[in-house]
Amino acid sequence: MDKKVLITSRSFGSVGKEPMEILRQHGIEAHFTKGPALLSEDEFIKALSGFKALIVGNDKITAKVLAHSPDLAIICKHGTGLDNIDIKAAQTNNVTVTNVPATNADAVADLTFGLMLDVARRISFAVETVKQGKWAKVTGVDLCFKSLGLIGLGAIGKRVAKRAFGFDMRVVAFDPMVENAPDGLPIEMLPFEEVLKQCDFLSLHVPLNNKTKNLISYKEMAMMKKGSFIINAARGGVLDEQALYENLISGHIRGAGLDVTENEPPVGSPLLDLDNVTIVPHMASHSIEAINAVSVACAKNVVRFFSGA
Repeated sequence: MDKKVLITSRSFGSVGKEPMEILRQHGIEAHFTKGPALLSEDEFIKALSGFKALIVGNDKITAKVLAHSPDLAIICKHGTGLDNIDIKAAQTNNVTVTNVPATNADAVADLTFGLMLDVARRISFAVETVKQGKWAKVTGVDLCFKSLGLIGLGAIGKRVAKRAFGFDMRVVAFDPMVENAPDGLPIEMLPFEEVLKQCDFLSLHVPLNNKTKNLISYKEMAMMKKGSFIINAARGGVLDEQALYENLISGHIRGAGLDVTENEPPVGSPLLDLDNVTIVPHMASHSIEAINAVSVACAKNVVRFFSGA
């Protein structure tokens, strides 16, 4: 078997030598695509020729790409979310798809909580005013003793909850797959609508699929407290950005912190004109520790494939 892997993830092995060393020790050749841009379908099909294994970041793996890549046998997602991969088409073409859930959970939880602090205390806004030569006090709100609502209580949601307890926050959560709070944590499991009604901060931790597309829109925001906050470090499509914009303009939603947007980058988005929104460039999983751990996990998945495990 020709042991080589195509790597399109720009961050694979970027912070340490261990992932590449794992591949090298097992006689696997690593080939990287060049350039920062995401590949088009035709570019992907050409690049995949002769490769059985692929490590992919955010490039879209469509039905067309899969149908025209007969050599491909395994896709290793350099991350958790699989919404950029056509899973049904992969199954049809007998391509195995793997990801690395929970490996970057602490990094995402850290950034999630950072966004909460940022929008609550208006830190980014205050920084900009100082850089503009102004020196005026900026008033925010406390996190401590507030209610945090979590939609999704997987590895990331659970870690966000643990951080919230350090701020004496009450944590309420909804997850259709979780009946009782994990690890004995003092999280109140409530129906979806009750979480919306009771939280001061709403944090989203769900995958993007047909059921979660625009999960939080006009109806859901209307249920939330006036002056509440929304944090999204999941996927851009789970939050209706037009509804968010209108609720931020009206003041019903006091602020929002977004690591992800429906279109990335969010060129032309009206959210960019608001000073009560913090948007960062899909960087939640980009800590040195998380990138290395995810890269190592992907390298090991490739090794297992070529070893027949």
